[in-house]
Amino acid sequence: MSSTLGDTIKLSLFGESHGEAIGIVIDGLAAGIPLDLDFINHQMDKRKAKGKTSTARKEADEIHIVSGYFNGYTTGTPLTILIQNTNTQSKDYSKTKDILRPSHADYTAYEKYHGYQDYRGGGHFSGRLTAPIVAAGAICMQILKNKGIQIGTHICNLHGITDTLFSDDVPSIEAELNSLDSKAFPVLNEDTASQMQAEILKHKEDLNSVGGILESVVIGVQAGIGEPFADSIESKLSSLIFSIPAVKGIEFGLGFDFATTTGKEANDAFIMKDGKIQTRTNNNGGINGGISNGMPIRLKTCIKPTPSIYATQDSVNYQTKEATTLQIEGRHDPAIIHRAAVVVDSMIAIGLVDLYTKRYGYMWQYEERV
Repeated sequence: MSSTLGDTIKLSLFGESHGEAIGIVIDGLAAGIPLDLDFINHQMDKRKAKGKTSTARKEADEIHIVSGYFNGYTTGTPLTILIQNTNTQSKDYSKTKDILRPSHADYTAYEKYHGYQDYRGGGHFSGRLTAPIVAAGAICMQILKNKGIQIGTHICNLHGITDTLFSDDVPSIEAELNSLDSKAFPVLNEDTASQMQAEILKHKEDLNSVGGILESVVIGVQAGIGEPFADSIESKLSSLIFSIPAVKGIEFGLGFDFATTTGKEANDAFIMKDGKIQTRTNNNGGINGGISNGMPIRLKTCIKPTPSIYATQDSVNYQTKEATTLQIEGRHDPAIIHRAAVVVDSMIAIGLVDLYTKRYGYMWQYEERV
């Protein structure tokens, strides 16, 4: 099993959904980085289940840094974060442990780990493991913020209901990101929030779930970050974001809409503006040849509907190989997209710190912005 992410910054996830604790080890942080624990807790709060649109499982998600941190600063040694699991109901999974849940990792886990995997709540495959990713991402976001780099994500489409897209100019994007940071439900248009929440609750009553599309933007990344081919910004961020459970698609800039355009329409013409080289449009999402061009980095992530639905479904008993039906129990989200936004932000931050460190070295992480 490989649960290690990154190159210059390496992150190793550990734990299971219903185990004693989950956590992450971050190797590659420079010594002397000040950590704002309030900001980390703020980011963790964004991921928490809230209200009727989320699972009834409520976890405190208090972070415990047990190594690599002393007197308010990183020490340069591996930083370990522990998060206790305090609200589990493992009995909900024991009586149906051999019945394969549709669109879950039950069958593939059986085939790979021969029945030794922890099946409770999805075990190591659970979205619960995104909590330590958010904690690690919050550390990376602090590093980037010190360099003038901001990241934000909102729901741009939930089961066909669309939100306003991010603006094109940096000052407007910055204002949108600042506004988004304080919202419990990550949308730009408040009217859209109520419509989306009503849609989630409608399908929850029908024992169903919904998915959607997240739009992310990064501002403040200068031109020249990223490597061609294997370590391009697209490949780096895609690799990390696809590690998030329920992610099924990613596009940068126009993405799949490039298929319906011509070269004249799609090309981003270069212009001089305020003494800097820029592009008139940003169809390529701030990236050319896998390398940042100084324009805002834009991408979208598709989140599938939560596979844990309460409707009766066809299945197979893995042990007996007999056809059966399944009606799951337990506590599950009718939609996870609003909780996934901060996880995508975190993975973007992790990827960018990794790429910046590869170019400038570890000292870059704590040097003040020029």
